[in-house]
Parts: sequence; structure tokens; C-alpha cells
Amino acid sequence: MSSQSSDQPSASYSAFDIIGPPMVGPSSSHTAGACRLGLLAKGMLGEPPVVGRIGLHGSLAATGIGHATDRAVVAGVLGWAPDDERLKGSLQAAQDLGVQIDLGMVDLGEEVHPNSVWIELQGENNSVVMEGSSVGGGSVVVTKIDGYPTEVRGQLETLILWHSDTTGFLAGVVSVCACVGLNIATVRTSRRQRGDVALTIMEFDGLLASDLLSVLKRGHGVRRLAHLAVLPGF
Repeated sequence: MSSQSSDQPSASYSAFDIIGPPMVGPSSSHTAGACRLGLLAKGMLGEPPVVGRIGLHGSLAATGIGHATDRAVVAGVLGWAPDDERLKGSLQAAQDLGVQIDLGMVDLGEEVHPNSVWIELQGENNSVVMEGSSVGGGSVVVTKIDGYPTEVRGQLETLILWHSDTTGFLAGVVSVCACVGLNIATVRTSRRQRGDVALTIMEFDGLLASDLLSVLKRGHGVRRLAHLAVLPGF
């Protein structure tokens, strides 16, 4: 398993962030945060996983088994929340469900946060590769999606669009959201080169309705769309 390093995003935290969310212990960073990263990866896949490859980096690799990090990530991949009492039985549950899980260690580079994980998921129709970090108190940040640098924290309703890099694409999406009175909090777009496939992350102050998602999914230039609900505990 390999991936390129990325800069660590900065953020401020409250006392509640440090205490952490409701969870199955023992660690908010190594267990709750790891589970949330798995949940985000599953949301990005947009369907039940069939195969999952998971690489633990840095301190997560060093204490993964003792702090149930491996089981926490898999629990998230299965769609379980950090406080789900089934969490520590997730490896057996994945096997029972026919989900092939490959767990190991990975070196993502010295510049990457020590509490980081690399996840590749495959479903019947989609696949996604994600890199993210558990940054304290159960808070997380996704730094790469399919190799594109980004920042997703799961604290707002989030839309992920894989789309053609064409003139007017974002204007069209913004117009559709404005028509239904949905306020956009942030927009981030990454591309490898002009005219290629681009990745856009949009965070919203309100809920994304299913009919809106259906309209956006059929939009010109859209290759794929994923909707991430706010993570449990936020």
C-alpha cells in the first residue's frame, strides 16, 4: 500500500472535541476517530462494500490492535457508529457478511499526521481510495480522495462530485442549490489537469433532499456523486 504525503490541515477545537463523542472505548482518537473515517469511506463509496483494504499509519499502526483501531475502521466501513456495541466484533461481522477485508500497516510519509489511515473500498459498481486522519477527540479530516487533495471533516452535510472539468459546471450546481434555498458553506475543487476529471466537495448548512440529489446526479458532466450525512456525534 502506498500514497503520497499531504500537508496537515489546521483547526481549532473545543473542550467537547477533546473529550470526544459517545463511543465504545478505549480511545477517542484511535477508536472513535478511526470508526468515523471508516464511515466517511463507506459514504464515499455510496454502496455496501465488497472488498476493503485498510492501512494503518504511524501511531495507529503501533497501537491498532490494543486500541481496537482495526476493528473500529472496519465497523465504520460496515456503517456502524462509534458507540455501537458491536464495534469490537466487526471483523467477524464483515466475514459473516461476505466482505473481504485486508488489514495492514502503511507508511504515508513523515508529513502525514501520525493518526492516519488509508482505505480502499470496492463495491459492485463503485470504488474509492481515501486517506484521512484522526486529529483528536474523535474529530477527523479526510485529506485525499482518489488521489485528489481535499478537506472533509464530516461536520456538515457534504456532497462529493466526480465530474468533467468544464466551463460553467459549478455555476450550474450552485444555481440548482439556490433554487431550493440551500445555502452552500464551502466549495473545494481539485483537478490533475485542465479538461480532465475534477473532484468537487461542497458542504451545506441544510439537509440534502433525495430529489435534489437525483437532479444533481443527472447533471451534465457528472461522473459520480456521493452524499455524506453529518457524522454521528456532531
